[in-house]
Amino acid sequence: MLLGEVGGPTGKWNVHLKGAGKTSYYRFGDGKAVLRSTIREYLCSEEMYGLGVSTTRALSIFSSEEPVYRKQPEKAAMLIRLARSHVRFGSFEYFHHTQNTACVKKLADYIITQHLPELKKSDNRYLEMFRYTVHKTAKLIAQWQAVGFSHGVINTDNMPIVGETMDYGPFGFLDNYNPNFICNHSDTSGRCSFKQQPTVGLWNCNAPANALTSLLPPEQLMTVLKEYEPLFFGALLELYRNKLGLLDPRLNDQDLIDELLEILEDDKVDYAIFFRRLCFLGEKSGYKNLEDLFTHRNKFNQWIGKYQNRLGLERVGNSARKSKLINSNPKYIFRNYMAEIAIRKAEDEKDYSEINRMLRLLQSPYDEHLDCEEYTKIPPKWSEEISVSCSS
Repeated sequence: MLLGEVGGPTGKWNVHLKGAGKTSYYRFGDGKAVLRSTIREYLCSEEMYGLGVSTTRALSIFSSEEPVYRKQPEKAAMLIRLARSHVRFGSFEYFHHTQNTACVKKLADYIITQHLPELKKSDNRYLEMFRYTVHKTAKLIAQWQAVGFSHGVINTDNMPIVGETMDYGPFGFLDNYNPNFICNHSDTSGRCSFKQQPTVGLWNCNAPANALTSLLPPEQLMTVLKEYEPLFFGALLELYRNKLGLLDPRLNDQDLIDELLEILEDDKVDYAIFFRRLCFLGEKSGYKNLEDLFTHRNKFNQWIGKYQNRLGLERVGNSARKSKLINSNPKYIFRNYMAEIAIRKAEDEKDYSEINRMLRLLQSPYDEHLDCEEYTKIPPKWSEEISVSCSS
């Protein structure tokens, strides 16, 4: 339920209730949210903001004793969500497929007025609006891939025109690096697996393109769609350079990155832990701490030799590089077992202190937070049994 819009020093924000009950778009359910899923979105959207990923924000959550029936009775809850816009790809699809072309134009004009006022007098304003969306989406999904985030349900209703991460349901961060990772238990075909996210993002961009054919020639829209892949791969390469502390771009950087990801996958190395330890490679025990993550040490040692040779080509000093590394590789990632700990305390003990504790560290995930060191370790074995789906 969209309550309205507020302005402030950081711009305009939509204020939205998630879980407020039935509206015209409740899809034959009860329109309610459960405490479990609300806690997950509250913490994860704030983690994504702390990581520098474009996202909606979580202002607050409310819990209730009212029962909500899913697979079993659960406690109701409600999230107050802030977003730059709640207009999604699907909003344009709806008007297009109901042959309401006047509202397609009206919605496009609204987006331009609200978010792209510099285009209002442009003869190409609708094409430039679409280009803005395609570019924002490509860069957003590059951010997801770099931080190891898997959304789980990347449909056109979950993709805002302004390119923000929205609707945190069966999401998951990579533990061991696995490009085939599927976070959504309901996704039996792997359509939204981690490695498929960039492709699905482009596929989804075709939906507003199709909807805008009442305003623009298809060949112009196709030209913009072809800009998605180069932009995505360029953005992802730059993000990985940052994660490796490579501040002077070189032609063979992509080969170095691809080789690293291959050995991380082969040895099932924890993605976040590897990159965080890489920040301290030059310190005492730094090399050993990295090497200990690998089973096939020879491959790792070969790669680290190439990496160190590559660092020798940099014109930047070690201090600047280390700063870039630390600010590109978070110490804390909101793993599913952490969510489960917070949820269990809240549901079973009515203890919300762990939610507040996690919020503090996830809003600044690159900082040390020495009192939360237990969340920097390899996930416990029991976490492998956690299953999340669209009801999560």
